[in-house]
Amino acid sequence: MDPSIEQLTDRARRLAHPGARHLLGIAGPPGAGKSTLAAELVGRLGPERAALVPMDGFHLAGAELERLGRAQRKGAPDTFDAAGYAALLTRLRAPEAGSAVYAPAFDRTLEEPVAGSIPVGPDIPLVVTEGNYLLHDEGPWSRIRALLDEVWYLELPDAVRVSRLVDRHVRFGKDRPRAERWVRDSDELNARLVAHGRHRAHLTVQMGPGD
Repeated sequence: MDPSIEQLTDRARRLAHPGARHLLGIAGPPGAGKSTLAAELVGRLGPERAALVPMDGFHLAGAELERLGRAQRKGAPDTFDAAGYAALLTRLRAPEAGSAVYAPAFDRTLEEPVAGSIPVGPDIPLVVTEGNYLLHDEGPWSRIRALLDEVWYLELPDAVRVSRLVDRHVRFGKDRPRAERWVRDSDELNARLVAHGRHRAHLTVQMGPGD
C-alpha cells in the first residue's frame, strides 16, 4: 500500500479532533478494498474517536429494485437512495448534543439494507464512510463530495480486483459462472463509471495484492 497504513492512520487521526466532527470518505471501484481499509482505520483509531458508516446501507431493497426493473443492475448509481445518503451525511456533519444518529447497514448474507443498525454518538469526532460513488457528479450524488472533509480514492490492479469480486460473489451464494458474468456485466461497468471521479479525490491510494 502506498502510502502505508501508518501514514493513512496518521492522516485520519488529524481529522479526529475532539470537540469537532469531520467526515472522511473512501471511494473506489468495486473490489478495491474500501471496506477493508475503512474498518482498519476505524479499528486503529478506536470507538471513541471514529465510526464507520458505509454507503451500502443505502442500497434500495430487493423488492423495490424488482418493481423498478433494476434488479439485474444492482450496484449501479440509480439502485441506491443517494438523496437519503446525502441527508444522513448532512446530519452527521452537525451532531446534536446528547443524541445519536442511526445509520443503515447492508447485510451481505441477506443482500438487503438494514435500517437503524449503526449508532453514531454526538461526541465521536470522525465518521469514515466508504462506497463506490462518493466522487460521482451526477444527480443527488453530486452533493456528496462537498459534505466530506477529505475523500481518498483506492486503486488496485484490475486482475486482482476482479478475482476478489468473483470470489466474494461465490462466498455469498452465487455459483462461479454466474459470479463471473455478474462481475463482467455489472461490477465492471460500475467500475468504469467510478473511475471518472478519480481526479476529484484529495488523495489516491495504490493498494497492493496483499492489502
